[in-house]
Amino acid sequence: MFSVITSILAPVLISVCIGFCWTRSGRSYDTGLITSIVTYFGAPCLVFYSLSAVKLDPQALFNMGLAALLANVAFIVIGGLILALFRLPQRAFLQALSFPNIGNVGLPLCYLAFGKEGLALGVTFFAVYAVFQMTAGAAFVSGSFSLKSIVKMPIIPATILAAFYLLTGTGVPEWLYNTTKLIGDMTIPLMLFTLGVSLSRLKVRQFKIPVFLSLLRLGMGFGVGVTLVSLLKLSGPAAGVVVLQCSMPAAVFCYLFAQMYSQRPEEVAGVVIVSTALGFCLLPALLLYLL
Repeated sequence: MFSVITSILAPVLISVCIGFCWTRSGRSYDTGLITSIVTYFGAPCLVFYSLSAVKLDPQALFNMGLAALLANVAFIVIGGLILALFRLPQRAFLQALSFPNIGNVGLPLCYLAFGKEGLALGVTFFAVYAVFQMTAGAAFVSGSFSLKSIVKMPIIPATILAAFYLLTGTGVPEWLYNTTKLIGDMTIPLMLFTLGVSLSRLKVRQFKIPVFLSLLRLGMGFGVGVTLVSLLKLSGPAAGVVVLQCSMPAAVFCYLFAQMYSQRPEEVAGVVIVSTALGFCLLPALLLYLL
């Protein structure tokens, strides 16, 4: 079992370390460019080829999307209540509690732990969650909502097109599958490199609130994940993917939103760094539980 867990964790940690060390050595890394490539090309292609040709019951994918939606609601409700109890600003910290890093860290782990089926399930969870994050999440932090933010998300037409091929049983043209697979396969490595780069640039100014919120993010995530598995009667890779995705640390873009809208960015950066460090330390135990 130790060798299995090592084979899952090693590629993720090494890829993150490459990005971290690359920036620390003084080399340039255009995070904005890479993020745009992943957002507009990589992630949509990954979603399309993972879902369109997967041999999964559509009901399983529906359950995964439902789990993502319920997890989001649960995190917002629980996180909002606890922040209110401790009189902490919700616009600053609720996003860090409710938006786990299901892309940069979650997707590679789903793939390495559960194979192609795990990737397809993880991508479904990611697609539903990403739409919610980039619309309602951004609107909550900024205080305004724009319909353009939904229209501009390439992941939505990619998901709809994949659903068409999946539900109708129509074979995906080989040229389309090969093209989207080629582009989509670069997404996970780029996500991990960028996570390492982002972590190297963040700084923790104080630890009290970040440590408290990081423990809350990870503990709440695991608890919600296990509850949803029981509630939706999931098993096998589906159960593992839900618990894994829910248990991820705070997403890096939470800091970007906090910085953009002046919502205590230094403390949010602390939550991202501390929860990521704690999350990686706890990953062996989590994988041991899931496998």
